Amino acid sequence: MGPPFRGKTKMAPGRIRLGMIGGGQGAFIGGVHRIAARMDDRFTLVAGVLSSDPDRGRRSATDLGLAPDRAYGSVDEMVAGERGRPDGAEVVAVVTPNHLHFEAAKACLEAGLHVICDKPVTATLEDAETLARVVATSGKLFILTHNYTGYPMIRQARAMVAAGELGDLRVVQAEYAQDWLTTPLEQQGIKGAEWRTDPQRSGAGGSIGDIGTHAYNLAAFVTGREPTSLLADLATFGQGRRLDDNASILLRYADGAKGMVWASQVAVGNENHLTLRIYGSKSGLEWNQEDPNRLWFTRHGEPKQLMTRNGAGAWPEAVRSSRIPAGHPEGYLEGFANIYTEAAKAIEAARQGAVDATALYPTVGDGVRGMRFIEACVTSNAAGGQWTVISNP
Repeated sequence: MGPPFRGKTKMAPGRIRLGMIGGGQGAFIGGVHRIAARMDDRFTLVAGVLSSDPDRGRRSATDLGLAPDRAYGSVDEMVAGERGRPDGAEVVAVVTPNHLHFEAAKACLEAGLHVICDKPVTATLEDAETLARVVATSGKLFILTHNYTGYPMIRQARAMVAAGELGDLRVVQAEYAQDWLTTPLEQQGIKGAEWRTDPQRSGAGGSIGDIGTHAYNLAAFVTGREPTSLLADLATFGQGRRLDDNASILLRYADGAKGMVWASQVAVGNENHLTLRIYGSKSGLEWNQEDPNRLWFTRHGEPKQLMTRNGAGAWPEAVRSSRIPAGHPEGYLEGFANIYTEAAKAIEAARQGAVDATALYPTVGDGVRGMRFIEACVTSNAAGGQWTVISNP
C-alpha cells in the first residue's frame, strides 16, 4: 500500500479533514456521523468510499458535494488518492457493517490516518485484539463511537461515582429494549435488519452485539469497573432468525457488586429504551436515554433529587458537554457530536505532536472489552447458562 502519510511537520490550523468509509445513500448511521462531525464545526468531509457499489458511491458523493476525484471505489483507492495531497484526509470514519470494520480500519491506521469507528469494533474478538495491536504500533488515534457516553448527564454520573457519592458499589442494571425486530424484517428486504441478523456480517452476537454492547459499555463507563464473570441466557424469537434477539445477562464484579444487562429487540412497545441504574451503599442514580437531560439521584433516606443537564444540580462534567441553556433538550445527535468533538481535541493536539489528556472518548480497548463480553455471553449460553469468566486482562 506504499509508505504512510507523512504530512507537514506542523499541520496548518483549520477544520479536520475527514474521510468516510460506508455511509452512502440509504445508510442511516452515515448521516448521523456526518451531522455529529459538523455540529461543532470541527470537521469537514473531503473524501469517501461511500458504498461497496462504486456507482452508488459516486452518486452518494455527488449528493454530499464531494469532488468527483475524491469519490473512491475502494479503501485502497482512497488511501492512494489521499496520500501526498496537501488537503488530504487526516482521519477516516468507518461506518460499514461490522464485518468490514477490521480491514478498513487497519488499512487506514497503517497508512498513517486516525480512525473513528462505529461499534462494535469488529465482528470477531480475534480481529479486535489484532486491531488493538495495530493501533498501538501505528501511533494514531482510534475513537470508537459508543455515542451514549457523550450524553452530559452520563458524564456527570461517571464523575459522581468516581467522587464517591454513591459509596460502595452494590448493584448495576443496564437495559436496552427495542421492538423493531418483533417481525422478521430481515426477510422483507430491510437492509439494516438483513446484516444485523447475519452472523457472517454481524458476528456472533445479535442483540448483544448491536445494543447489548452499548448497555455493557455504558455501565462500565459510568462505574469505572468491568465485571469479572457473567451468566447469559440468549434467546431467538424471530422465526428462522440466526442470531439472538433477546438476552438476559447476570454480572459479577471483583468487589462483590452484582449486575444485570437486558438487551431485547423484540420488546413490543419499546422504541429505544436504554436505561442505567446504579446503586451503592449511600445513594443511587437512574438515567433514561429517552429523557437524557435528567439524572435522578437519591441519598438513602432522602427524597429523590432531579439533576438537569445545564441547570439544577449540574456538575462541570455535564456543563462542559452542553451547548444550549437549561430547559432546551439535547439528545442523540448532540451526544454523538460530543464524541466527535472530544476526538477533534485529541486530533488537534496530535497535529502538534502533543497529547490532550482531557479528551474523553471510547477507545479500541473499550471495543476489545465489548467483544470479550459478546464471546463470554455466547460461551455461557452454549453451556446452558453457566457462569463464565470474561477474559479481560
